[in-house]
Amino acid sequence: MKNKIHSICVFCGSSNGLDQRYFKDAYLLGTLLAKKNIQLVYGAGKSGLMGAVADGALSAGGEVFGIVPENLFELQTVHEGLTKLEIVSNIHLRKARMHEASDAFIALPGGFGTLDELFETITWAQIGIHNKPIGLLNTKDFFSPVLQLVEHLHQEKFIYDANKVNLFKEDAPAALLAHIVESSL
Repeated sequence: MKNKIHSICVFCGSSNGLDQRYFKDAYLLGTLLAKKNIQLVYGAGKSGLMGAVADGALSAGGEVFGIVPENLFELQTVHEGLTKLEIVSNIHLRKARMHEASDAFIALPGGFGTLDELFETITWAQIGIHNKPIGLLNTKDFFSPVLQLVEHLHQEKFIYDANKVNLFKEDAPAALLAHIVESSL
């Protein structure tokens, strides 16, 4: 039997100055998580999409759990409205804690850090460390080139059929969240 989704880890960028559609989708996802009584687990930032998803969840009365490594902890970069904040010793422990605290994962657009977290999560699923749902919010086709690369890796036999991880991909936050919640029933 599958587990109900109580918490979802969201990986996303902290950059500002992005297309407003990215911010809108991040905020909406946060709001939807709160309305479904699903705790947001994320990297504790207040800028970029990190801030938008947290603001969305908090504005709708949701629980927001931020996890930040000591070297990135600065009062001016950490979201001050979090329900819970955990400071860990390093980035590796942060990722491990985010995984432990989450029943599923969603990647929003982001940079190297987001892709690192996403691919580590996929790798851990591939080698059997977890079997939690993984979703991609494909705002403005952001993840389409990544998915093309994954398909290329599969075609070139760097990823075998037996090791292919099922990724949920949707263009809209509500559809992606519905997919992830349904996969756990």
